[in-house]
Amino acid sequence: MPVEFISAINVNASNEVNGRGDPALDVDFLRRYARVLEDGGFDYTLVPYNTTFHDPFTVAAALTQFTERIRPIIALRPNTMYPTVAARALATLDQLSGGRAVVHLIAGGSDAEQAREGDRLGKAERYEREEEYLGILRKVWSSTVPFDHAGKYYAFEDFVSLVRPVHGTIPVSVGGSSAEAYRVGGAHGDIFGLWGEPLADTRQQIDRITAEARAAGRADTPRIWVTFRPIVAPTDALAWDRAHRILEILQRRGGTGLWSSPQRRGATGGPANVGSQRLLEIASRRDVHDRALWTPTATATGAAGASTALVGSYETVAAAILDYVDLGADLISIRGYDNLNDAIDYGRYIIPLVRQELAHR
Repeated sequence: MPVEFISAINVNASNEVNGRGDPALDVDFLRRYARVLEDGGFDYTLVPYNTTFHDPFTVAAALTQFTERIRPIIALRPNTMYPTVAARALATLDQLSGGRAVVHLIAGGSDAEQAREGDRLGKAERYEREEEYLGILRKVWSSTVPFDHAGKYYAFEDFVSLVRPVHGTIPVSVGGSSAEAYRVGGAHGDIFGLWGEPLADTRQQIDRITAEARAAGRADTPRIWVTFRPIVAPTDALAWDRAHRILEILQRRGGTGLWSSPQRRGATGGPANVGSQRLLEIASRRDVHDRALWTPTATATGAAGASTALVGSYETVAAAILDYVDLGADLISIRGYDNLNDAIDYGRYIIPLVRQELAHR
């Protein structure tokens, strides 16, 4: 299967560069942004989940009516919706979009963040619950007769859904960088999401996921999704100038603002989730890794989410993306710090360059 591209949807013009911090949903902007992604050649767009943000199911439903091809990836925390309800909601979205729905399950990286919505399970239990949740979703989508379920976290009787996914099921993505994430995602995920790390570190993560898939008896492995925040310009010099201007803005704001995730602090005062810890450790080694991976943006934001950049000319960044494709990445997520303008540039320059090179191969 050829490499596919993912973005993340914006509901208004606020972003980390302009710092507007407007919480209101702008329907005209959402429509325009969705069309930019569709026309730019993106295959998917993540509809993120945050305790302070808009409901992702509603945003995704609107997005599908503004587009014909792009696939919404619903970010879903199991603690926020009972699995039978989520299975029907996802199948409804799938029918509404003509079979385009995807779901990305988030076990939860921080006790404090989960407690904001009443979830007080520990990390290991959250991944156990996610595993049970995933199994229920798939059984709801496949079962044509009522069934019972008696698990550790969920129990119900005589349930059946008449709302069927268009293609019989819906792809399930799992993400994370912990041993629990590798186990659950490797064993059960159709897709596994990683944040942008150096090539050697990414190779190690892919090997871990593959090993978990094999240990679970899978003949296949999850498709690998890697996320970057590219900073591009016509030349390398212009791109680096722009990168340092963006870094200054991020440092002044300290990672705060509408598009920054709430800080998820652990007992030591640093981030609680392993993915953020890894990014900060990588950033401490050096600023630039491999061809174009730049890490000071992770340090400036406390690595609160995907935050490592690929910096360079359109050709340099396209070549850097191809390095990850050669490593085994099947899906590349590229979301800028100046979201709309960056998405336009990615569609004009980055995506065509990557696809042209792959076609030549």
